[in-house]
Amino acid sequence: MTYAPDIPFATLSPDLILDAVDSLEIKTDGSLLVLNSYENRVYQLGVNDASPLVVKFYRPNRWADEQILEEHAFVEALANAEIPAVPAIQINHQTLFQYSGFRFSLFTKHGGRAPELDRKGVLEWIGRFVGRIHSIGAIQPFQHRPRLDMESFGEVPSQYLLASEFIPLELREVYRGVVAQALDGIKRCYERAGDVDLIRLHGDCHMGNLLWTDEGPHFVDFDDSRMGPAVQDLWMMLSGSPEEMKQQMNQILLGYEDFFDFNLQELHLIEALRTLRLIHYAAWIAARWDDPAFKTAFTWFNTQQYWQDRILELREQIAAMNEPPLIASGNY
Repeated sequence: MTYAPDIPFATLSPDLILDAVDSLEIKTDGSLLVLNSYENRVYQLGVNDASPLVVKFYRPNRWADEQILEEHAFVEALANAEIPAVPAIQINHQTLFQYSGFRFSLFTKHGGRAPELDRKGVLEWIGRFVGRIHSIGAIQPFQHRPRLDMESFGEVPSQYLLASEFIPLELREVYRGVVAQALDGIKRCYERAGDVDLIRLHGDCHMGNLLWTDEGPHFVDFDDSRMGPAVQDLWMMLSGSPEEMKQQMNQILLGYEDFFDFNLQELHLIEALRTLRLIHYAAWIAARWDDPAFKTAFTWFNTQQYWQDRILELREQIAAMNEPPLIASGNY
């Protein structure tokens, strides 16, 4: 991602949104519902004599056109393989459109509810679903989209934070020392894991991006799709004590390996990837802080307590990265 402050959507008015969609000869009925998104701007809009559509306006200067189109092609490949994913709508063989300086895409509206992870068989079902995604993701690499690695999610964002004025002066050197220790711990985790394959991922598999219907799960929002280790799409589904997380991972892998082989060495990366996400997340909010939507959504950010909590969090992760991985063998 680009760590540069901007106010990207200042001119994105309701009239402009409707005019952009009307420019594709889709006749909207004027209704517009804001959906929960900060990185981009996403809306549900009514269409005359048809089901509502979802329109996504991409954050300017984040992705190049070829990177967005590569994401679209990946999701289209999943849909063509009958994997429940929501591809961008094609109009005249195009999925990415421009209007008044903004790039946008359209999607069919898909509902769903949060999965009940404690229900018998749900984690195994999710594992099968992710395994199917990875079986397609491993066929070929992205040519334009980035990698999830220590540099992009650890070194670059931490350097951005330390060079900014977000971290209070009295905590800056403490943060510098702790993040250096954390990066060293991440490096050692990668060394223990050894060589692992990088494949095309969803990249942001938290429960908010997983919707459940009577037909099973489907993921939405492939905006963070990138190259990375397979375990990145699994660890965010884990919660609770180490023993609970071990049992959850066992259930996920039980379904996952029906469709794709999992390299158990990647389990060494779970706490490293968690640490990278924590570092990256703080920098992501900081870089977007001039966007009014972020000030509204993240009111707790950029306080003395916030940065004290981040320092404590990183110290806890330094300890966690020294613990054995969740599963020592494939007995699941």
